[in-house]
Amino acid sequence: MDLSVAVYDLAGGGAWASGEDRTYVTASVVKVAVLAALLLRARDSGRWLTAGEERLAEAMIERSDNEAATALRAAAGGVAGLDTAHARLGMTRTSAAPAWGLTRTTARDQLTLLKAVFGGADPAASAGLDERSRRYLAGLMGRVVPGQDWGISAAAADGDWALKNGWLPRSDSGLWVVHSVGRVRNCLVAVLSDGHTTKDAGIARVEEAAVSAVRRFV
Repeated sequence: MDLSVAVYDLAGGGAWASGEDRTYVTASVVKVAVLAALLLRARDSGRWLTAGEERLAEAMIERSDNEAATALRAAAGGVAGLDTAHARLGMTRTSAAPAWGLTRTTARDQLTLLKAVFGGADPAASAGLDERSRRYLAGLMGRVVPGQDWGISAAAADGDWALKNGWLPRSDSGLWVVHSVGRVRNCLVAVLSDGHTTKDAGIARVEEAAVSAVRRFV
């Protein structure tokens, strides 16, 4: 089993990480980057999301709907469009794949993306998300449906969290990829892991890692 953690303290600016440059397939945590890519593309065209795109975005983030993710990645420019967004957002070690769940990423890059959404990124970076886009994406991550609200939320006893999780059984090994990324109180947290015998075992390990990491700052 492999596990990587990256944490950033929004209040004090401190950070802590372990294994932050190990590469994993994203599973469904890529859906945050997919929506960020679409928001960037829409802004470049001088518009906001259409009503249809908003419905798909809600389904993709709140319920982790896969068909919505496929449609929105296409709207964001496909593989090339997603990689363009990765570059603009400073995700230098993330690479899109034809199957969006097999996009490769690191905990460091996921933390970079979280900073672009929740704060901590350079506000002078014109290539990043604007304020409306940040509020919108963060809001959806705060409304993940029951049953998908596990993960880093275990470190938020007060319920102050916003997240996106990912889970995927690998066809070659039968072992599970389990990830959780987002905000817990004043901390941005990315926990990526693979090699779990079951999804539940992966969730337990991810939650344990998140609780331990956040304790360093709150």
